[in-house]
Amino acid sequence: MARMKTAEVAVEIMKKEGITNVFGLPGAAINPFYKAMQTQGGLHHTLARHVEGASHMAEGYTRAKAGNIGVCVGTSGPAGTDMITGLYSASADSIPILCITGQAPVAKLHKEDFQAVDIASIAKPLTKMAVTVLEPAQVPGTFQQAFHLMRSGRPGPVLIDLPIDVQLAEIEFDIDTYEPLPAFKPAASRKQIEKALDMLAASERPLIVAGGGIINADAAELLVEFAELTGVPVVPTLMGWGTIPDDHELNAGMVGLQTSHRYGNETMLASDFVLGIGNRWANRHTGGIDTYTKDRKFVHVDIEPTQIGRVFAPDFGIVSDAKAALALFVEVAKERRDALTDRSAWSQDVRQRKQKLWRKTNFDVTPIKPQRVYQEMNKAFGKDVRYVSTIGLSQIQAAQMLHVFKDRHWINAGQAGPLGWTVPAAIGVATADPDATVVAISGDYDFQFMLEELAVGAQFKVPYIHVLVNNAYLGLIRQAQRGFEMDYCVQLSFDNINSPELNGYGVDHVKVAEGLGCKAIRVFDPEEILPALEQAKKLIVEHRVPVIVEVILERVTNVSMGTEINNVVEFEELADSGADAPTALYANLD
Repeated sequence: MARMKTAEVAVEIMKKEGITNVFGLPGAAINPFYKAMQTQGGLHHTLARHVEGASHMAEGYTRAKAGNIGVCVGTSGPAGTDMITGLYSASADSIPILCITGQAPVAKLHKEDFQAVDIASIAKPLTKMAVTVLEPAQVPGTFQQAFHLMRSGRPGPVLIDLPIDVQLAEIEFDIDTYEPLPAFKPAASRKQIEKALDMLAASERPLIVAGGGIINADAAELLVEFAELTGVPVVPTLMGWGTIPDDHELNAGMVGLQTSHRYGNETMLASDFVLGIGNRWANRHTGGIDTYTKDRKFVHVDIEPTQIGRVFAPDFGIVSDAKAALALFVEVAKERRDALTDRSAWSQDVRQRKQKLWRKTNFDVTPIKPQRVYQEMNKAFGKDVRYVSTIGLSQIQAAQMLHVFKDRHWINAGQAGPLGWTVPAAIGVATADPDATVVAISGDYDFQFMLEELAVGAQFKVPYIHVLVNNAYLGLIRQAQRGFEMDYCVQLSFDNINSPELNGYGVDHVKVAEGLGCKAIRVFDPEEILPALEQAKKLIVEHRVPVIVEVILERVTNVSMGTEINNVVEFEELADSGADAPTALYANLD
């Protein structure tokens, strides 16, 4: 066997585990690992501008493609603490990422050495494993266990902290005999699936709620097959958006307090049975539990045993990987094909709601109403577009008005919703799928949080389009403050002495983006939106850098939302016809 430095061992194991891309920032305590990446070769490194940005790039990279695991690397001390938000976001959405940090020498860990922080203890609540490796010989097993844990059960992140002397130590290691450990995933039994189908058969108006666990399990095709076999309409959650195409006749629309469709909420209220697969009954999906569960039975399938009953007690729970469960659902449904209940009347009822319960998007006024932006995005981008967003009124309205047709084509930090996530995550997505049309959606505050990462896209030729809707406000917080009768500390507007043409909208995002090496277009008129988006599509091909399309909006828009799924407040006029919402899904459905 060869003697190798443990940093070299770590690099070789990562390659054997399928890693090809790394996002990070070097520093004194992690330099041996960077030297190993240089000498061993085989890993493409993207230099982030902030370590939190690197962690979100790793998230975007993982979320973009089944089987991907994003890796972020940083030095000791603040690099690790900067990664905590990325670990939280990944953990909350069941996303495997590997964070690697440098550390002070083992002998100095208790001596308050420079940048020596107990990052493993800090990260432990947000990871499947967080460990400081104290013995060089434990490095191979620690990395092997990390990949095993990230892939097993409910996916999630891991942090490995490597003291500098551990990285430099030599051990005996044979990479040729290394093999990844098989992942463990619980699987439903046939009896469980049969009981769930018996319960479904006893219902009159059933629905399937498709969560992000279906996407994590790469099981969207099985979901659609099962829905088509049974004729049961599907409600995708925000994290499960794309598991069934928006234009599929069994897509019933999203349900929720914010990211929802009018027709989706009405259909949920009309249902009498719900089969949830790979979802967690998030509070912004359910609203009040009494309203959500009234007069309907529930079956819940989830890979994590402690998720069953966490929010409310289902009538029947099944612990299973979504793909394993859906494969059995399909198998048993095929066997029962001749005995399956005819759901055509119920599915037609669902489609009728979908044909008319729309929100208006076709506003021609200036300043621009945000609804018009999403209407034009629907026109500009085809069914293969990959959308990336995180939080705010921009994300909420995007989910109400955009369309998604494939899994992993709506990439969103669902539970954590960290401001600033969108720019680095989009870079991670575009790195994972460099030939895709990647389109990010942000409000001005989310955009300003980590806009320095645009320089990463420029430096490494990572092209994507960023639609920036600018109202110079913390819009979601301002809307929430209405209940407190205040408008306090949420204004981003000011007179920019260098850009008077902004008329008080504050930061000149075009100048900032251009200063970071990107291209940018600003739009003031609704008729300019579509041409700007078309121009952006050409610019990303020509220059291979991020292209920002900034749309200057009206200052105040209250977006549809409420506290119960039967009490969503509509602040704007609704669509009376297809002309009011020309890209609503789909006027010609019959």
